[in-house]
Amino acid sequence: MTSPKSSSRSALSTANANRIVTSLLTIQTKGRGFIDLTAEVAKFARDFGAKEGAVTLFIRHTSASLTIQENADPSVLDDLTTALSRMAPDDAGWTHDTEGPDDMPAHVKTMLTSTSLQIPVLNGKLALGTWQAIYLIEHRRNPHRREIVLQLIGAT
Repeated sequence: MTSPKSSSRSALSTANANRIVTSLLTIQTKGRGFIDLTAEVAKFARDFGAKEGAVTLFIRHTSASLTIQENADPSVLDDLTTALSRMAPDDAGWTHDTEGPDDMPAHVKTMLTSTSLQIPVLNGKLALGTWQAIYLIEHRRNPHRREIVLQLIGAT
């Protein structure tokens, strides 16, 4: 059985990764919500001078996370916050509540999202789609200081 040709692929691009750079990005959150990190990550890639490569982001916390989401309509982020709150409500009677009623739901929300992301760098730019942005999601109610390891492996 043959299927119709409904996809295409560009020619292969080859680069020798000759550099690895790492930086620690510290973000002070204002409490629960999304923080756009796209400009910071793009600057990191520019500072590296990479033509081709990959940026990895890793958040060093279990009650905040990372995601790539739409950046055009702010109501998307509002709806995602609502969805996460419905999946892991603060008042669900969690056993782990030593750090407050919002701590265990924050762990669940982190488990449902991501603690690391990888974005290709093509021709010196992040290969994000038109409406994509990189976000830190703060799952706790109160402000927190969050650390994100940025690492780029690539060719200059």
